[in-house]
Amino acid sequence: MTNDGTTAGAASKADGSATGSGDIARSLELLWGTGERPSRGPKPGLTLDRIVTVAVAVADAEGLAAVSMRRLSTELGTGTMSLYRYVPGKSELLDLMFDRVLGEPFADHPGEPPADWREAVDRMARGHLDTLRRHPWLLKINQARTVLGPSALRGLELALTGLRGMGLRDPELIGVIITVNSFVEGLARTRADEAEAVAQTGLSDEAFWDNQRPYLERAMLSGAYPMMATMAEDTFDSEFDHFEFGLQRLIAGFDTLVRERAAERAASRT
Repeated sequence: MTNDGTTAGAASKADGSATGSGDIARSLELLWGTGERPSRGPKPGLTLDRIVTVAVAVADAEGLAAVSMRRLSTELGTGTMSLYRYVPGKSELLDLMFDRVLGEPFADHPGEPPADWREAVDRMARGHLDTLRRHPWLLKINQARTVLGPSALRGLELALTGLRGMGLRDPELIGVIITVNSFVEGLARTRADEAEAVAQTGLSDEAFWDNQRPYLERAMLSGAYPMMATMAEDTFDSEFDHFEFGLQRLIAGFDTLVRERAAERAASRT
């Protein structure tokens, strides 16, 4: 329940910030190309594909909150009611936008995924990070109930195909995908939040931490934080690649599990 008495689900549906919060049947029809095309009154050149393309562009430039049927009608040079002949509203449009951007990594790496599962994990992580950098609004939406379109299913199919050499059980393969995506989204969200903080306050990260420096230096000299006081000067160096560090540790951890499962299978055959 929200402060104004509405349910969280209702609030998400109202602001279009959750996938699967609109007419699910209609979203599926539009995603899979089974929905009827407008039979009357469409503006020449106006298509569902073009509507989704413009919606993604607006979200990329100004955030998801800037996407509205009225705003899109202005960008497309048509009446708002013309858009409703193609898509019921923003909630269903979000489902289409989400599936659209999920398909972008396929353009970068067409064809079959790599045969080595380590390379598959690496490509999955880097592709996901690149998508989130291009479309930071993805980090603002609730994806708990994703309406599965062609791109979403193709992405899952390719990911599972790339990981099949791990020899893990199916739930474990899904666990690998969730673990990698969660790691990537955590880092991407931190970076997006940092950029948003700078934009909102006009204060750079350097200036923000410089304001705290005198207090932190006194705290370190107080003796109350002995571990932190002895850390190297480059501990929080922005040049340190946390993504690369974390990704390689994940792959090493998965490799340990793969070896354990292989040993278990070998033991069961003896």
